[in-house]
This record gives sequence, C-alpha cells and structure tokens, in this order.
Amino acid sequence: MKPETLLTAAQMRAVEAAAIASCHATGAELMERAGRGVVGAMLVEFPELGLGRHHALVLCGPGNNGGDGFVVARLLLERGWNVTAWFLGTPAALPPDAKLMHGQFAAMGGNIQPMPQGGFDPQAPFRGDAKPGWRVIVDALFGTGLTRPLDAPLLEVLGELGRAAPEGTAHRIAVDAPSGLCLDSGRVLGEGGGLPSRQDLTVTFHAMKRGHLLAEGPEWCGKLRVVDIGLSGGPPEDRLDLTTPGRCWAKKAGHKYDHGHCLVIGGGPGQAGAARLAAKAALRVGAGLVTLALPSAALPDAGRLPDAVIRRPVDTPADLRALLQDGRITSICLGPGLGHQRARDLLPVVLAADRNTVLDADALTSFADDPEALLAMLHARCLLTPHGGEFARVFPHIAARLAAPPRSGPAYSRADTVRDAVARAGCAVLLKGPDTVIGWPGGHGPQLALNAAVGPNAAPWLATAGAGDVLAGMIAGLAARGPLAPAACSAAWLHAAAARRFGPGLIADDLPEQLPALLRDLTL
Repeated sequence: MKPETLLTAAQMRAVEAAAIASCHATGAELMERAGRGVVGAMLVEFPELGLGRHHALVLCGPGNNGGDGFVVARLLLERGWNVTAWFLGTPAALPPDAKLMHGQFAAMGGNIQPMPQGGFDPQAPFRGDAKPGWRVIVDALFGTGLTRPLDAPLLEVLGELGRAAPEGTAHRIAVDAPSGLCLDSGRVLGEGGGLPSRQDLTVTFHAMKRGHLLAEGPEWCGKLRVVDIGLSGGPPEDRLDLTTPGRCWAKKAGHKYDHGHCLVIGGGPGQAGAARLAAKAALRVGAGLVTLALPSAALPDAGRLPDAVIRRPVDTPADLRALLQDGRITSICLGPGLGHQRARDLLPVVLAADRNTVLDADALTSFADDPEALLAMLHARCLLTPHGGEFARVFPHIAARLAAPPRSGPAYSRADTVRDAVARAGCAVLLKGPDTVIGWPGGHGPQLALNAAVGPNAAPWLATAGAGDVLAGMIAGLAARGPLAPAACSAAWLHAAAARRFGPGLIADDLPEQLPALLRDLTL
C-alpha cells in the first residue's frame, strides 16, 4: 500500500505553479476544474441537491479561492438555482484568473453583493422566486491562503449567518478549508480557538492538506473530499505521509528467534497490569518470543498472561544487566506500570544495552524534574511514545510553543512539534492522539508520518485506560524483528484499526485479541 502524502499550502501552490509553467494547464483552467469539482462533490454528497431549485449563498474572497467560488456560483446559477455571491474585495484587486471568473458570473446576471459589515438581514440571500428548497452556504473566502486571524467584523457576519441557518437547516460546504483554519496545522488562527460554524463538507484539490487531518481540522472541516483537477508531480522533500499497515508484521518461515525476542519490564505488586498488556500485545503482533521481567514479589501478578510469555524476576539493575547479556533480546519496552524510582534505576541499564527500545509512561515521566538527564542518555535506537502531558514534561519548550495561541499562519503544528523533538532527542518520537504523529531521524533531517484516526477512520474507543500500554507493546513486538520507524508506523495503524474493529465497549484487554483476525484480513 503506497502512503499518501499530505501537502502544506506552499507545497500545493508549487504544484499548481509547476503545472502552469509547463503549460500543462492555465490558471483559469485549473480554477474551472476546481469549481466544477466542488459542485460535483456537493451533488454526490447531497443527492437531494440534484433535483429542483435551491438557494445558494457563495462567500467569495479576495484571492483565487474567491475565483473558485465564482465558478461555483456560475454553475449553480446555470442549474436554475437562486444564487447570491457575497464578495469580500473589489474586482480590480482580484488576481487575473479570479477576475475572469467574477466577470463571467456577473455577465450572466449573477447577483454579487459586497460582504455585509453588520446590520444586515441574514435571511435575504435565501429569499427569491425559487420554490422552497435547500439552503447551501459555500465558503470560498480564503482556502489555503489564510495567514492571519479573521477580522472581527467578518467573524460577526459569519456568526450571524450561522445563527440564521443553524446546523441541520443548511448544507455548509468549504472550498479547501473553512475560513479561519490554518491548512498547515489544523489550528484556528487567533485567540478564540473556534470558528462560527462547522462545515458539512470540505472539498479540496489534488491532495489532502496537513490541516485537514491535524489538530482541530477534522472537527471544523466535516466530511472531506479530494477532487482531481489534473495535477501531477512527485512528493515534496519535506513530507508528512499517512501511515499504512506496512509489511513488517508479516512472518516468514523460521524459528522463534528469527522473529525477535521482546523484553517488557514491569513494576511491583499491583502495578504489573500495564506491563502485562504490553507483553500480550507484543506476542500477538508477532514477536517470536516475549519475556516479562517483574520484581520477584510481583511475579504472581503475571499469572493471567498466556503461558507463551516467559516470566523473569528482575529486582535490581544488576539483575537486568545480567538478563540483557542474552544477545537474542532484540527489543525492550520500558515504562508501562513501572513506577518512577524503578524507571530511574533501570533506564540507564536498558539504554546501555543499545537495543531497539520503546520508552513509554513512567520511563518518561520519572524524569519530569530533569528532562535533560533523560535526553542525554538516549541513543538513536530509542522511540519515545508520549501523550501530550508526557511530551510537555520531556520537551517543555517545544510544548510551550505548540500551546501558544497561533496568531499568524502557517501556524506551528503537531508535525513541527515532533520534528523539533526528534532533532532535540536524536531518536524517534511518537506523539499520541487522534492525530498521532511519528518522527524519526533521516539522512536529510527528521522524517514524519501521521496516523489519522479521525473522520471516517476515527477510533474514539481508544480513550480508555491501558490503550497506550498496548500500543507500546505492539511497537516493541514489531521492533523485535525490524527497524523502529516502520514498527511504530505499522503499530499505530494496527492499533486504531483494532479499536475500530471491536467498536463501542472496548477496553484495552480487547485490543490484542483483535490482532489475529485483523492481520489475517491484511493477508487476503
């Protein structure tokens, strides 16, 4: 399965510019294709719009996104709809292609009105001679070009419009992006952190943009459709690829040690549950052998594991050092249910062994008072798997930058955050969330991937205790027989797919049990 690359706004502009420069298409032709694509996507998504006459309000901005809007307005007018275009700008200031589309709509007798500034009748665009039909609001104000927060007067207009046509009474469609959303980061620009209304459908062109799937983007964009407008070109150097299941989970002939030996290290009595989940997940995902190392007093807590999991007493750093003399141990999972003091005692021994190492939970938070000490010990074969709070403890300055309100675009994104964390740590980092970003060192700088469990791929049932421990175990199980980065990308994909397969009522114990059938389906 070939990974799909998400583009930034600048990368999309470069693709368009290359097509125009090579005479593959003119700007006007691309704009016409985009507008037709929006209308086609509307009619597919909302079949009821294909019959009868309806009311459309098209919000057209001062740039090429506004030009796309004028194409949409013209095409709907040709279908006999009652169409009004609210125009934020002046014809003279429009880019040439957008000016052409504005003129074509005007020449048809299109109703173009300046964007209201307040004190307007928000019901006016939906009146006319058309029979009662659907109301459609098309947002073609800024698209990928937005670099600053929306002005207060425009926010007021959009808010009034939203109240006049609340959700469920109108179809709301955005061209490329809802106004106010940064398409590089998925963050709402400005201090407020919200938009006047959510879209039912967002139509974008050529490829998804990062902000469609990162942060708040999925919430505000609604359903997403990508329209082919005849562009081509290879992926950019600075890539953010969607994860795929990969092939690192597939097994070949051989014995257990050909598929790696994963060591999971757990905590004391009453704390071993998290490590048990990780060990079971590592075994289910295909590690040839899994050993669970616990303090002697906690070994009885491991009784509920499959007999295939080996139990070993590890009470002291010396015990662990002796266990790691076995060179057949190829990956280590340290952190779930470990306890802070035990993590600080054992982490130097684990890192000195220089194996593929997954550091989760207590292995990260135990150094909250001195994150520099943790970072100084890491090596290139480590993977950190923090959630947002743990990330802030390990990388406080990077996290603070992400937490700051985005006052201009392109806004600092979760992808930027992980890239900077990889550069700082010198190892792989997986930042958990519905938009899980994975980064790892590469030849020309950090490489990035995104597992987007959002929209139709959402897995909200993963918000349950122990789900992260299972993910850590899955990564370690796959990393027992291969590189960490593919293991992390595949595990993140499988983790969300397993949750979707089970559905409501999921608890962490259910996740490993979904893996056999899920992996079987992938081989068919």
